Amino acid sequence: MNLFDIIGPVMVGPSSSHTAGAVRIGNVARKLVGSDIKVAKIYFHGSFQLTGKGHGTDKALLAGLMGMPVDDARIPRSYAEADIREMAYGFFPIDLGDVHPNSVKLVLDGKNGRHREIVACSIGGGRIEITEIDGLAVSFGGDHPTLVIRNKDIPGQVQQVTTFLAEENINIGAMQLYRSRRGEDAVMVIECDKEVPEDVVGALEGLNGIVRVTYLSLK
Repeated sequence: MNLFDIIGPVMVGPSSSHTAGAVRIGNVARKLVGSDIKVAKIYFHGSFQLTGKGHGTDKALLAGLMGMPVDDARIPRSYAEADIREMAYGFFPIDLGDVHPNSVKLVLDGKNGRHREIVACSIGGGRIEITEIDGLAVSFGGDHPTLVIRNKDIPGQVQQVTTFLAEENINIGAMQLYRSRRGEDAVMVIECDKEVPEDVVGALEGLNGIVRVTYLSLK
């Protein structure tokens, strides 16, 4: 445990889970899209839906989607800022089932033409967890440069990717594997010790059996 875990983040309040966590979810989602957001449909679940308005969760999430940090003084004015940027947005209730009560589903269209559907939750102290991307289960906190690699569920895929990253001098800090069903789509979530260069991400996309590579950069 470190000092951040005890006192929480420097932030615009009132709540680390409902406000700072929501900003961070928005920030990570924006990076997963890879551009400014053109259209955002925001679906609040559980406590986010019931008490989020009073905690400013809507404003915080919107601010994060525009790239604002957790201590940005503009967070309370994020509606006006989104209108200035001509970012279309809407807030809706949703029941995501048996998930963390501070959960949200984001349906996003970026100005780069990329569409992403992301489910995430705020787990306290400003920490978050991304739990789903485009319908496939994942689990990562957005604290490290992260590769989310969607691949065909065939033998040799993990070895191919890890060998390629080793050859590019990219060290793997943590790795998780998921699949929807045997023989169908699978996902590798790889947290790296350093940023992955753009050309390496592009080369990964060209490997045999790789369907899509989503990269979370912390830059």
